[in-house]
Amino acid sequence: MKLTQRFAAKTPPFFSKVRNIGLVLTAISGALMGVPALPVIIVKIAGYLAVAGTVMSGVSQAAVQKEEEG
Repeated sequence: MKLTQRFAAKTPPFFSKVRNIGLVLTAISGALMGVPALPVIIVKIAGYLAVAGTVMSGVSQAAVQKEEEG
C-alpha cells in the first residue's frame, strides 16, 4: 500500500478519536504560545503539547482499517 493510499483509506474509530484529541492538543498549545504574558515554563509545556498533538494526529491518520477478504 502506497503512502498516499494509506492516508486516504478509512481510519478506525479509535484512531479517529486519538487524531481529534491530538488536533485539540495542538490547537490549545498554539493558543497558549500566542499569549505574550505567560511564564516561560507554560510556553515550554505548550511546545511539548504541540509536538505530542502533531505526532498523535499523524500516526493516527496513518492507521488503516483492515479490509475484509472474501
